[in-house]
Amino acid sequence: MNSTYTDPILDWYAANARDLPWRAPDATPWGVLISEIMLQQTPVVRVLPVWRAWTERWPTPAALAAEPSGEAVRAWGRLGYPRRALRLHESARAITDRHGGEVPSSHADLLALPGIGSYTAAAVASFAFRQRHAVLDTNVRRVLARLVSGEEYPPKAQTKAEVALAEGLLPLDPPTAARWAVAVMELGALVCTARTPRCVDCPVLAQCTWHLKGRPAYDGPPRRGQTYTGTDRQCRGRLLAVLRDADGPVEKPALDVVWSDAPQRERALDALIADGLVDPLDDGRYTLPT
Repeated sequence: MNSTYTDPILDWYAANARDLPWRAPDATPWGVLISEIMLQQTPVVRVLPVWRAWTERWPTPAALAAEPSGEAVRAWGRLGYPRRALRLHESARAITDRHGGEVPSSHADLLALPGIGSYTAAAVASFAFRQRHAVLDTNVRRVLARLVSGEEYPPKAQTKAEVALAEGLLPLDPPTAARWAVAVMELGALVCTARTPRCVDCPVLAQCTWHLKGRPAYDGPPRRGQTYTGTDRQCRGRLLAVLRDADGPVEKPALDVVWSDAPQRERALDALIADGLVDPLDDGRYTLPT
């Protein structure tokens, strides 16, 4: 632990943290788990209304597990990356079957849930159960790259050195470590942003290695933003929207009309079926998974 970093960032977080429902004192571990899956590659402003709808409709893992997986996909709306909805449904079933309907507090048990990786297991263990784990998302990795390593951006893929650095900075007290984990994440989201960092508002500007080195520009491999327009991903989204909005199975022409490029449309539909997001019926119609 390095109090040179931790104390100012914890104080900053106490004064500047956003009021988010999954951080509230009455937030459930299930609500925290839902938020962590939804927030992957999706901004908070888009997640908030969907998270509220999910937690009202399915306040427990057992409530979601009792419904067909297609309802999870339907309720996912336009958050993107809808396989996350299937992962949450699979996790809900596993939690109900293996853990009596209660989200497990053990990091190992969390990691054993379907579709739960090392980041999500650490995040839920930290934020829901106040345990001591290194929680490394994109924001945290960027803050530590600048603050400690003096690099504008972290490596493209997470390294063992990053994990070791994050673990070395953890406060020894588990609840404080959990608060530190979310505080660094919030600093990256609000101040130490990717494109236009607000260094003047940073609580550790005087200790920031990147700032002290003159904010050298990133000189690693090219960082390319994701495109969306015209991609298979956009096509998949159009097809899935038709099925989400329908009251039941739909005829193939209803899917054909939303995307003019037939080969791309068929490729996207085949991928949705392979991913378990769409069920083809024997009569030639299509539906969300049942």
